[in-house]
Amino acid sequence: MLRKVTVAQMNYDMQCSLPFLFLIGSLETFAKYTGRTSFERPLLNGVAYAQRVFHHEREMFESQQGWIMNTMKRELAPPQIEYAPVIFSQDTVSYLARIDMMSGEEDRENILRARTTGKAVLTNPFRLLGSNHLGVVLTFAVYRPDLPADASVEQRVEATIGYLGGAFDVESLVENLLSKLAGNQDIVVNVYDVTNASEAMVLYGPPSLDDQVPHLHVSMLDFGDPFRKHEMRCRYREKPPMPWSAITNPLGTFVIWMLLGYIICAAWSRYDKVSEDCRKMEELKTQAEAADVAKSQFLATVSHEIRTPMNGVLGMLDMLLGTDLTMTQKDFAQTAQMCGRALITLINDVLDRAKIEAGKLELEAVPFDLRSLMDDVISLFSSKSREKCIELAVFVCDNVPKVVIGDPWRFRQILTNLVGNAVKFTERGHVFVRVCLAENSNVEGNQVIHGTMNGKVGKVESTANGAFNTLSGFESADRRNNWQYFKLLLSDKESLLDDFDGENSNQNDSDRVTLAISIEDTGVGIPLHAQDRVFTPFMQADSSTSRNYGGTGIGLSISKCLAELMGGQISFTSRPFVGSTFTFSATLKRSYKDASADSSRSLSEALPTAFKGMKAILVDGRPVRSAVTRYHLKRLGIIVQVVNNMSAGHKVFSGLNGATILREKAAMLFIESDFWRPETDVQLLNSLREHKNGQLSDVPKVVVLVTSEADKDKYGSIFDIVMCKPLRASTIASCIQQLLKVEMPERKDNQNRPSFLRSLLVGKNILVVDDNKVNLRVAAAALKKYGAKVHCVESGKDAISLLQPPHCFDACFMDVQMPEMDGFEATRQIRKMEMKANEERKNKLASIEGSTFVECHLPVLAMTADVIQATYEECIKSGMDGYVSKPFDEEQLYQAVSRLVVGTTDSAV
Repeated sequence: MLRKVTVAQMNYDMQCSLPFLFLIGSLETFAKYTGRTSFERPLLNGVAYAQRVFHHEREMFESQQGWIMNTMKRELAPPQIEYAPVIFSQDTVSYLARIDMMSGEEDRENILRARTTGKAVLTNPFRLLGSNHLGVVLTFAVYRPDLPADASVEQRVEATIGYLGGAFDVESLVENLLSKLAGNQDIVVNVYDVTNASEAMVLYGPPSLDDQVPHLHVSMLDFGDPFRKHEMRCRYREKPPMPWSAITNPLGTFVIWMLLGYIICAAWSRYDKVSEDCRKMEELKTQAEAADVAKSQFLATVSHEIRTPMNGVLGMLDMLLGTDLTMTQKDFAQTAQMCGRALITLINDVLDRAKIEAGKLELEAVPFDLRSLMDDVISLFSSKSREKCIELAVFVCDNVPKVVIGDPWRFRQILTNLVGNAVKFTERGHVFVRVCLAENSNVEGNQVIHGTMNGKVGKVESTANGAFNTLSGFESADRRNNWQYFKLLLSDKESLLDDFDGENSNQNDSDRVTLAISIEDTGVGIPLHAQDRVFTPFMQADSSTSRNYGGTGIGLSISKCLAELMGGQISFTSRPFVGSTFTFSATLKRSYKDASADSSRSLSEALPTAFKGMKAILVDGRPVRSAVTRYHLKRLGIIVQVVNNMSAGHKVFSGLNGATILREKAAMLFIESDFWRPETDVQLLNSLREHKNGQLSDVPKVVVLVTSEADKDKYGSIFDIVMCKPLRASTIASCIQQLLKVEMPERKDNQNRPSFLRSLLVGKNILVVDDNKVNLRVAAAALKKYGAKVHCVESGKDAISLLQPPHCFDACFMDVQMPEMDGFEATRQIRKMEMKANEERKNKLASIEGSTFVECHLPVLAMTADVIQATYEECIKSGMDGYVSKPFDEEQLYQAVSRLVVGTTDSAV
């Protein structure tokens, strides 16, 4: 008959094994013993022994064992009162070695119960380590031999020296039990010792003649002894009936109907579950939408509460700087103003990130002059670059359109972030911004370098003296930014005398143009371990980055999102201690009209044309830098010839080398300061000034280009003028006009100038409504600065009483968040009063022939610290005409007033 192995018998078998375990001296001995006696525990998946170790014994224990205790999660075991590390384990559960069994919740409870009761304890079913099958663990406490039979709980706990555990693989056990069910037949199992094949010995089961029994199944068994062989032979006690007989059997029919009923019930239960899941999803959707609204309201509140006092701080500082201050007081006030603006910038960055995450950031589409915008961005960092004495330059390829259509403010934001980072992390060398068409720059190639070259040394062409053919002579991270690659972007490298045309673009191509902008620096570079998280919000390269350089780590994340919104992408190449090159692309539209035509949105002035046709010589031995200088001069229409040294320049002015064309009208000589050799070049310069004709008009004006303000005193007495970089076309024009006394044609006032804003506001009656007295003073001072007559009130109700038709006000600046009546409700009341007054006037004038009805409409501008999209939408919905965020500056004040106040741009001009 079959042998039935029960849990009780397993307890007895394991308890019988305990005395032997105390004699075990090594893990190998334990493994051999448990393997050879595993037939006594056929239901166990494996056996392991854990030793009891107190915390004060841990260090010595780990030193003796040569390993460190781990938790169930393979982590270092945390400090605790006592541990139960597995020191011996059967091969089938060898993965338990070194694991502290007290770190598992189920195992810890099992251990505590076993040692207090003195009996075997089973855990609740759980997933076993290794097999991940459902199972239970049987645990015994191992005591010292001197423990009395009637020991108390305290004595048992004190006498415990370890724990013996065995795992039952329930799923395997169930599979073994199911193997016995084959219709209504019983299975007969025989186990043989076949070491001697001619005389097989029966170890288990009744004797039988296997040759006469059909459906015999033979399997080999391994009990851990390699010198002995065993077989297990399984057969049916009777011949199994045909499958169709089981179906026709009433019991089989009953089972089938039960299965069908189960399937129907399961389907109905599944339907109910899916319906419940749908209901929960609807609830979660409602909660998510409510959370999104709460988040927007929170951002609006936080933005308002922070920006409102900052508006007062910056406004008062601006008013303070307009008074008579000592140099020390002015420096203190300017420093405080700079810190306040930095805080406002940080707030705007956080809000921009929130807008991007919510998908509510929208890009504008207006024409703007790309080259002027690049100059403006460079000028923001000119003082910092001069302090560090580094080269800061921008170059735009000729085939890039002069005017493009896009969002200039967001485009400027990306550039400001990237250029600001480059200048911040660069202490020597250069920061070089280059703009070209994407098909020329090969953005895909940049991505390949990003993936394969970061941190590796690339082959970069260098000159004979060890300098590199880059802007400053220092090595760059991207090897393609040297002269050999850069000169391919110059469309006119063969013709040095062509006139410059700012709109030299292929207008027969598509209206869309993809630009590639690279920002190259020779700074500290990005560590290899930090390059994967460069674009992660609020992440720095390491802890020392924010400590040494400052910053929040959000700028690059926003730049990446903005670049993607513009249909482009951003990537970088960086090598530690060499530098970094960030490249981003943006898809814009071509514009075939001048950006200055839309004067209300113009961001820059047009360049003067008085210098067109002038000739100049540039002395510079670095080809990349000379191309950049030549680019800026060509924008003014100046024809430039580049020479490597002063001696070559002297020959050109002297008519040697066939350079007679430039000799006739060359008016200027530009010299890079690092290629000026006083010991030899002073004589050449004096020779030029002592021109053989003796005419003052033939003597060229000499301009030296420097990177530091400190060099002005050094070269001021030698040259006609010292020009400090970074170069901009407008600053070059101003210097040349001052140097050559060129008469500049008068231009009408630019609409971004304070004089034009004054022409819009002078004499206008403006009502300012704000519950904050400091903000009232700031707004009133800002408007009075441009000649407006300002009247201030502190509530929406007071504003309504003053704006009862007819009134004398030309515009109203209305705060949004006010007590009693907010700006939205006040504006709605004002619009209702206007509608009623307009209807009365219209009816009154209807009976008068020849009369013209003009609708009464007061421009109302929202004046609040909230800058999120939801607030703007609510402003428009309530009847407001525009939006001015706090703290407002001259530019946005003009943008709002020029559209709404009587005396718009067109009429004023």
